[in-house]
This record gives sequence, structure tokens and C-alpha cells, in this order.
Amino acid sequence: MKSPALNQLRGIVTVTVRGGSIEQLVNELSHQGIDIWDVQPLPGGQMNMKIALPDFFRLRPLLKRTGCRLSVQGRSGLPFVLGRVWKRKGFIAGFALFIAAIFCLSSLVWDVEVVGNKEIASQDILQAARQEGIYPFQWIFRLPEQDKLSAELSRKLPGASWVGVTRTGTKITIQVVEATKPKDQKLVSPSHLVSKHDAVITHIYAERGQPEVRKNDRVKKGQVLVSGFQGGKPIMPVAKIRGIVWHEYNIQVPLVYKQKVYTGERKQRGYLYFGDTAIQFTGYGKVSYAQSETMTDQDPLTWRGWKLPIGWMTEKVMETTELELKRTEEQAKQEGIERAKRDILAKYGTDSVILDQKILHEKADNGKVYIKVHFEVEQNIAEEVPIVQDQGE
Repeated sequence: MKSPALNQLRGIVTVTVRGGSIEQLVNELSHQGIDIWDVQPLPGGQMNMKIALPDFFRLRPLLKRTGCRLSVQGRSGLPFVLGRVWKRKGFIAGFALFIAAIFCLSSLVWDVEVVGNKEIASQDILQAARQEGIYPFQWIFRLPEQDKLSAELSRKLPGASWVGVTRTGTKITIQVVEATKPKDQKLVSPSHLVSKHDAVITHIYAERGQPEVRKNDRVKKGQVLVSGFQGGKPIMPVAKIRGIVWHEYNIQVPLVYKQKVYTGERKQRGYLYFGDTAIQFTGYGKVSYAQSETMTDQDPLTWRGWKLPIGWMTEKVMETTELELKRTEEQAKQEGIERAKRDILAKYGTDSVILDQKILHEKADNGKVYIKVHFEVEQNIAEEVPIVQDQGE
């Protein structure tokens, strides 16, 4: 006889019957209207069978009459599940409270971010938003409609042409588009373009102003390249002037240097974080590394695509050490030259072109390499110098 599906709700007991008259017991069960199923004969005159839980409690008088004994082999069904759950009612209650807490936390505003503002202070925007009910720990369901919030914030922020309010999970983002203001015109005065260095002109193009030099001319530092007078009137010249300039660098590079590396040893700590608060759960113990570097990784809980302000944070403490490395004299020389080239580009512009280099002097002493290098660089050489006119003119 197969088990009715309803018996899963009533509860099922698997029993082994032995001794006495098992055939008589089966007949008695049938006479009493007690259903059994999955009946399996076993060696030694025993038998396995399944019986509904309410019927199990009716077996005692039948067992006495037939002289049979039984042992329970298994229990299944809803009553037993509920019984096991009830034994863990503390855990179930805690889990229910945890779910309720997560739901409450996900219903709060945890962060308010302002983006797009340059002229309007973020503090002024946040203060206006607070007046409209946008602030941390506010209930999300109490917030007005986003269109209404945008309109009210636009009205309260005169310097903004448009304000948008969007919500992603527990985070509110206020997007500000500031009103375009006329750019302040830079006050300029008539000036000359003069050379910043001693140089040889390689390119000169004057869009406005009177050129005073030509290509391939050798000029001195401070010499006028483009005059600020045109037609007898002072102007602000506009020109592009490039020239070859010579720079000398005295460089020293140590042959022995230190470099930080990871040893492979690490210690990992685990935290449950809640907002800005973190509670450590794993990785207790003192870190004995003399030198270390810490890397942090956060894994927030998500719900329907929202990142909640609660999650698991992993902190990796990685042991480091300093290795003492050596360079050859040739490697030290190349390192020094590359360092000088980077300095040239940083000082004189990334459009500068290093045409040639020449080592004037080189020696190794006291664990260092000393070199003196002459660089030939094509770069922008013009700078503005205001025109000073006599008051009587």
C-alpha cells in the first residue's frame, strides 16, 4: 500500500516488527482500518513497515494480543519537522529578528551624495536637502516624490539650473547642474614675448605681434622674440616659438638600493560591518610581522540590486620585507639618465623633445655612480613680460 500524500502532514513512522505472530498483527491492523505500506519481510521473521503517526499510538493493545514487539527506525513528516524546529526556537527567533533588522535597515537612507557641483558648496546643498527630508537615517517611505524633491531643491539653490534626485538602495544621489556664468575675462596687459633660455630658434609663428627673430637665430635669455607693439600700439602678442636649449644634469645613483617585496606570509581577519562599525569574528591574535601592508575588501549584502550598509569585510595583513638589490655601473648610469629625462619633461612640458645627450663626466666612487650629462632639448622658449611705459607717454 502506498503512502497517501496526506500522511506527510500527519507524520510517518517507520518501524521494525519482530517476535509473536506477525501475520496475526497484520490481520488485526487491517481489521482495525489501520493503513500500513512499504511492507518488507526481513530475515529472522522480522518485518519493516510504515504507519501514520496517529495510528502508531493505536498499536499498543494489538501488540499485546499478538505478542509482537517493535522498534522505531525513522520518523518523517510535518509533526516531526515542527518538533525539531521548536527545539531550536531560539535560533528561529534570532533569524526572524535578523531578517526584520535587515528589512528595517534597508528602509533607511544611509548615505547622501552630492555630485556635479563646483561653485555651490556641498554643505549648502545638503542643508537644503535636509529641509526637504533628505538626510541619513531618514525612512525611505517618508521621502516625497523625486520630481517634487528636484523642483524644491532647484528653487532653494539659486546657482543651480537643474537638480536631480535619484535613489539606489539606501543611497540618495543629488545631481546638480550649475547655471552657466559668463567666464571672467582674464585681465591682460600689453607685453613682449621673450626667451626663457639661451637657445637656437627652430620654429616661430606669430599670430599677433611683430617677430624680432627668425628661424635658426641664436637668442639669449630675456631677448625679445615677438614685440608687443604693432602699428605703434601696444598689444598682447600671440605666438608659438620653439628652440633648442641645452641642459646639464649632475646625477648620482647608488649601486645598492632597497626594494619592498611580499614574503607570502599573511594573516586574514574577518569582520561583520554595520555602517561605520565593524565587529571582528575571525583572525584573532597579534600580528608578529616586523613590516606589513594591509589590504581591505568589503562584500556588502544586496537585496533586489541594492547594496545594504551591512556585510562582510576581509582584512589581509601581508608581511613585507626589504631586499637589498645591486645595480651594475651601466645600469646605474642608465637609471640616472632616464631619471633626468623624466625631470626635463616634467619641468619644460611633455611636448619637449630630447634631441641628443652626451655624457661629459663619469665616475664610480663610494658605492655610487656620478655622471654629468648634457642634453639638447627642443622646447617652448617664450614667456610674457609686461611692457612698462613711461607715465609721460
